Amino acid sequence: MSLWTRISDAVAALASGESLSEVFDRLRTPPERTVAFTIAVIALSAKMAKADGLVTRDEVMAFREVFHISPEDEAGAARVFNLARQDVAGFEEYALRIRDMFGEDRGTLCDLMEGLFHIAMADGTYHPGEEAFLLRVAEIFDLPDGSFRRLKSRFVPDADPDPFEVLGVDPQTPIEDIRKAWRQLVRDSHPDVMTARGVPEEAVKMSEKRLIAINRAWEDISARENA
Repeated sequence: MSLWTRISDAVAALASGESLSEVFDRLRTPPERTVAFTIAVIALSAKMAKADGLVTRDEVMAFREVFHISPEDEAGAARVFNLARQDVAGFEEYALRIRDMFGEDRGTLCDLMEGLFHIAMADGTYHPGEEAFLLRVAEIFDLPDGSFRRLKSRFVPDADPDPFEVLGVDPQTPIEDIRKAWRQLVRDSHPDVMTARGVPEEAVKMSEKRLIAINRAWEDISARENA
């Protein structure tokens, strides 16, 4: 049974009246946890797309960029997305479920926030409704303000990225310690590490954007040091 078939079955249970709690309780442990996480990612992505009042074609395409969907699974994926995008209502419950699912694993929660920012910026505009949505999800995930700002700086053009903030270091930090922080972030973004955190294979590709930002920040800081 493919991942998308399992997801479609779970969504059918939700549509038939089974509660979100009951469905997620059945999907708590690997490999089922991956199914539950993927359902929540799709639901939050769809509701993220709706946060500015209109789901655009660009946002649907952005969703497809995060989740590689085979032709035979198109119907199941569309069913999940279309059910969730009807309105924004209920997104907090999905966010709470994800937080409970991964506990103190902030890495996976940041991975999900990356995907949501990707959806938000798909149409080239960062709407106040999207900002409010993302801030609330970050609050539910208990992510530090610095983590939210780093993510925003990578995705929102008007939020000029501070290279030190991207690497999570202070400008007064010794260059060797900054180098260590950069290398650790690169290691943490390795596909094998992300998979071990329980991130679905379809979402691992978001690490490519993160790595570009991390390496660019290090290059910027290095250039300043050597100037």
